[in-house]
Amino acid sequence: MSIPDLDILHKDTTMIVINKPAGLLSQPGRRAEKWDSVITRIKPHYPEAVAVHRLDEPTSGLMMVPITKAMASGLSKSFRERLVNKRYEAIVTGILEKDEGSVDFPLMADWPNRPRQKIDFENGRPSLTHFQVLERNTKENWTRVDLEPYTGRSHQLRMHLMALGHAILGDPLYADPETLAKAPRMLLHAKHLDLDHPLSGDKLKFDSPVPF
Repeated sequence: MSIPDLDILHKDTTMIVINKPAGLLSQPGRRAEKWDSVITRIKPHYPEAVAVHRLDEPTSGLMMVPITKAMASGLSKSFRERLVNKRYEAIVTGILEKDEGSVDFPLMADWPNRPRQKIDFENGRPSLTHFQVLERNTKENWTRVDLEPYTGRSHQLRMHLMALGHAILGDPLYADPETLAKAPRMLLHAKHLDLDHPLSGDKLKFDSPVPF
């Protein structure tokens, strides 16, 4: 079955894997103008679909959506126990000096400024991101990086890169005006997922070409 306005890369009896476009919510918000989302589009066809794996609205790429209660429970456990390998790609402002490294700043919600997050070394939750430089463009002053989040905190990749002084181009929340204006969208893409199927144990691997 096809679902209008969704790029479906994989479908079985338990889940759907889509290539989410930038600008589409993973699940609906409270306001009417935030109703359209991945889940809103899938639920008429699969009523048990839930968002156990979410991408930020401006992020594009791979998103797994369970369509049965058993798979929702199994997939939630896989994410919680860090059994899902995730890779992202981004273009950030400035030239990263290190070829690779890790960022482990703890994060928590910035409640007065929601949905923004903040770094808080006393109350924040442990957060870890590994990065590797793929390309440096000194002429245009940007760096392309491969990102592997070990934890899955809200806005983790965006916050960690900003904290390094290299915000993602086009990031509407964390980029300064000049960095925001350098791209028509936020240049962050979920490009790879692999895991053991929580119910069958089969090896699953999904890749999505980076569109920037």
